[in-house]
Amino acid sequence: MLLNSKKKLLVAGLLCGAVAAVLAFMGNPANMAFCIACFVRDMAGSLGMHQAAVVQYARPEIIGLVLGAFVISVATKEYRSTAGSSPMIRFVLGMIIMIGSLVFLGCPLRMVIRMSAGDLNAWVALVGFAGGVATGTLMLKNGFSLGRSHETNKASGAVLPVLMVGILALLLCSSLLLASEAGPGSMHAPIIVSLIGGLIFGAIAQKSRMCFAGGIRDVILMKNFDLLSVIGGLFVVMLIFNIATGKFVLGFNTPGVIAHSQHLWNILGMYAVGFAAVLAGGCPLRQLILAGQGSSDSAVTVLGLFFGAALCHNLGLASSGTSINPETKELVAGAVTPNGKIAVIICIVVCFVIALTNKREEAK
Repeated sequence: MLLNSKKKLLVAGLLCGAVAAVLAFMGNPANMAFCIACFVRDMAGSLGMHQAAVVQYARPEIIGLVLGAFVISVATKEYRSTAGSSPMIRFVLGMIIMIGSLVFLGCPLRMVIRMSAGDLNAWVALVGFAGGVATGTLMLKNGFSLGRSHETNKASGAVLPVLMVGILALLLCSSLLLASEAGPGSMHAPIIVSLIGGLIFGAIAQKSRMCFAGGIRDVILMKNFDLLSVIGGLFVVMLIFNIATGKFVLGFNTPGVIAHSQHLWNILGMYAVGFAAVLAGGCPLRQLILAGQGSSDSAVTVLGLFFGAALCHNLGLASSGTSINPETKELVAGAVTPNGKIAVIICIVVCFVIALTNKREEAK
């Protein structure tokens, strides 16, 4: 059991960091390596849910995460098929997490990976993420609850893992899925490496209960720093990898990092992510892991992530990253779109509405 010692949790984080480093070395964008939001967005594109040609690819890492959690939970008798806890609210929270992530340009996992590469924008965003988690935790203290989930037929909890197997089959055996020929979607490790990396990461994340929002929440609620040990281990390995490969660049507006320096919106985007993640019961990574071990509630949240990704690119909510103009060779600063700014404000308001209108009976 990985939860019975901080040293074991630290080792779990080191192993996850090693997986991310290998994936970056083998072809994934180095500053992205393993990003739940970016990879779900790419998968949504591969399924034709949006038409942004540079971010379309059925990422085997996401498939591996779900299947790795499924296999390890079945093997250790932790698989439980549950459902019924405010599914539509969880779907909306999934959308909010994705919208906030794509305004910032990364999920909490990528935020930490960007921090390890010297991207100061990610350190700024950490302030917003921690603030969002703190707000959500305050709501928990004040009685927020989405209700209890209930045991369901075992087959119900296996639906998302089965769907992931189906997507993998399409990736391996057909040309039905869309795939980018340029841009981030075209940058990826070999399929087998990505799938194995996802399986390992998923199994470790399931056993360690790895959650970026949960780590900060536990510090606030219980002064428990255990889950931060996992995240710290991942950060250390990626920091060493970035320094060793010359990819550590300290600063803002760094071309090629796929980031922007609009600090207010980095903060607010990740504030929405942190707030919604606590209300939903876990960060994007944790939602995929919980879905793999049988939670249909988390599976609905994952569907919200996919729908949110489609909205972001269909409605122009996703931000652009700093880049070099190929013709003039001038630096083009990344930016948040006007639509994205409006969407983030709406998402934060919706989080407050959800938090204040869903309470345990004894807290009303």
